[in-house]
Amino acid sequence: MGIYLVLTIKQGLVLMWDQRTSLFIKLSPQFQGQVCGLCGNYDGDIRNDFTTRSQETVADVLDFGNSWRVSSSCPNAQLVSNPCASNRYRAAWSQKQCSIIISVTFQACHSQVDPGPYFDSCVRDSCACDTGGDCECLCTAVAAYAKACNEAGACVKWRTPKLCPVFCDYYNAPDGCEWHYKPCGAACMKTCRNPSGNCSNLITALEGTLHRSLGMNIITFV
Repeated sequence: MGIYLVLTIKQGLVLMWDQRTSLFIKLSPQFQGQVCGLCGNYDGDIRNDFTTRSQETVADVLDFGNSWRVSSSCPNAQLVSNPCASNRYRAAWSQKQCSIIISVTFQACHSQVDPGPYFDSCVRDSCACDTGGDCECLCTAVAAYAKACNEAGACVKWRTPKLCPVFCDYYNAPDGCEWHYKPCGAACMKTCRNPSGNCSNLITALEGTLHRSLGMNIITFV
């Protein structure tokens, strides 16, 4: 759906992957308090989310994360230093590029979703991507905020030909019979992979590209 690959693992459990570096997990309230692991226990209490495999609540993120290793052959995770401090030449670029999150572009969303944590994560991720894929890390971070805004009811068209473009929209006339980018997409549509048009109610509207045909409305969403 849209630019995402959506997998319904079982009723009440949905994964949404942008086929790059962003993965969202949606869990139905019926599983509240019945799960554990790196995503917490979903009991509504953030104070005990850092619960280890041995059911001990800890404060240290490394103790928590390392307790959930799936194999003893996996090395322990180590504390990662601030990438902007170690890659100072990236800091200014990252802050400039990520500033779109706190700019007027997303102004309509700021009162709905706090941009601060998303801006900080964007800067950190963009600083860390210093060996290639720098734009991918940036675009993923901004898209995460745009998705949160969309779910809060604030649709923002933020992509441009110079910033994380979806090129189909810039080569086709607005009323043409080709593919066009839609920032908010639709919650569920009939597609070749989902001919029934039935989707889990956990799936929110996702950005993507729409195909228009003469004499018809939107016929597919890929």
